[in-house]
Amino acid sequence: MAKKYVIGIDYGTDSVRSVVVDTGNGKIIGTSVFEYPRWKKGLYCDPSLNQFRQHPLDYVEGLEQSVKNSLKGLSREITDNIAGITIDTTGSTPVPVDKDGVPLSMKPGFENDPDAMFILWKDHTSVKEAEEINDLARSWGGTDFTRYEGGIYSSEWFWAKILHVLRKNAKVREHAFSWVEHCDWLPALLCGNTDPLQIKRSRCAAGHKAMWHPDFNGLPDEKFLTGLDPLLAGLRGRLYTETYTCDIPVGNLTREWALKLSLPENVKVGAGSFDAHLGAVGGEIKPYQLIKIMGTSTCDMLVSPLEEVGDKLIAGICGQVEGSIMPGMLGLEAGQSAFGDVYAWFGKLLLWPVNEIISEMKWLDEKTKERISNETSERIIAELSSKAEKIPDDETALVALDWLNGRRTPDANQALKGAIAGLSLGSDAPRIFKALVEATAFGSRMINERFISEGLRIDGVIATGGVAKKNPFVMQIVSDVLNMPIKVASSEQTCALGSAIAASVVAGIHKDIPAAQKAMGSGFEKEYRPDPARAKKYEALFEKYKKLGSFVEKQLI
Repeated sequence: MAKKYVIGIDYGTDSVRSVVVDTGNGKIIGTSVFEYPRWKKGLYCDPSLNQFRQHPLDYVEGLEQSVKNSLKGLSREITDNIAGITIDTTGSTPVPVDKDGVPLSMKPGFENDPDAMFILWKDHTSVKEAEEINDLARSWGGTDFTRYEGGIYSSEWFWAKILHVLRKNAKVREHAFSWVEHCDWLPALLCGNTDPLQIKRSRCAAGHKAMWHPDFNGLPDEKFLTGLDPLLAGLRGRLYTETYTCDIPVGNLTREWALKLSLPENVKVGAGSFDAHLGAVGGEIKPYQLIKIMGTSTCDMLVSPLEEVGDKLIAGICGQVEGSIMPGMLGLEAGQSAFGDVYAWFGKLLLWPVNEIISEMKWLDEKTKERISNETSERIIAELSSKAEKIPDDETALVALDWLNGRRTPDANQALKGAIAGLSLGSDAPRIFKALVEATAFGSRMINERFISEGLRIDGVIATGGVAKKNPFVMQIVSDVLNMPIKVASSEQTCALGSAIAASVVAGIHKDIPAAQKAMGSGFEKEYRPDPARAKKYEALFEKYKKLGSFVEKQLI
């Protein structure tokens, strides 16, 4: 019997990665990364307004180029035996579409309108709308539709973003027939049926971000939505009722896409999912093993047998959804709105004189300026980590808050801001950096403590993502602060591998996700263990972090 292969496609914030994977052993035999050209230029974004939009052409071009390049050099014996494709994306990342499911920004007159594009997960322009959703959910006298979303709706999510755009942009409001998540639109595109009323929607996206639940017969009640704003009237009926887990096929490749990608038409396409959720699958998540996807932000996930959680509602997280992450289990999601982004912000801050002063020095030639800029940029986080690691631990150290992009969990509040307390004339860059790293670790601990206080146990911690793979200094501090060992997944591409694992089930090669994980998982490359003495010192600093957070949230917002 011929070997079978699958393709996992991972859409991140900056780029898309495709991997070709052997379903027998999980070996990645082809890979390619495509950086979004429009996003790289900063188009359609305004960080001062927390506006982050992405053009669908970046996604479509990335789909074709990354898949084709991942197949380069592979024999026909391999490409002819590719059986499935699954796509994961960021989320919630919705887009307004017409009756045919075409994103408005791909139509004449909308090409450069940010409101007609995909609204990226980290876009926080709809803080006001999220507040209104929360207020109404608690006061309207009917079902609290946020009850399975941790009880607090976020500006990072589906309905808040839609309502903000409908209020702000009359032209989009007039032409938007429906709205589709990024992870739902791309599989539909590959299968040739983007009709918004027929697209098979992701259980992960619907349950965690759009307040979908079987108890509600789908999405929130029409009366609730129109009570929120009459502009939402009728939209529920142009969306969906049913949702699908990541082990379900949504169709086969169209002839057009099969030709574009040089693949057989019988390749099955799986229901889409969120990058972090399939990253958890790729990181070999199991019941009560907390998995942390540690990149620009974090996504922290647990799965539990349904009967063990029962009717328990976990307050302040990003949703609990049957069948999300792992079909047949209850998926629970939390996370931090900024993690690696905190370090990147500080690095960018320190690079200001390099970019603004050195670049203007006439006595330096352009090649030297560019070399200084590139080398400083490449080395700055590593150098800060190296110097910060040598600073003696001190209970009276600087204390920072990690809320530079708001707070996702516990108790979402995107209006919150970061802070640093205890600054002195001796507070140099490595000391401030160390405080920021500790702040992100304390934010991680707040998530653990919320799960535990709500009655869920955490038997172990698994880490994946760029920070977990690249920065031992950060990982050791997180281990010390959590006072728990942390295993780091071996795979460099856990999200894409997770998509490939799901694709193998979609294609019928493995019977379910656990069986596919066993066959295709990559294991773990390293384990960080907490230092008891440092863990004890961090207990005291953690209390200061909580006090600072309470003060900032109550007094300064």
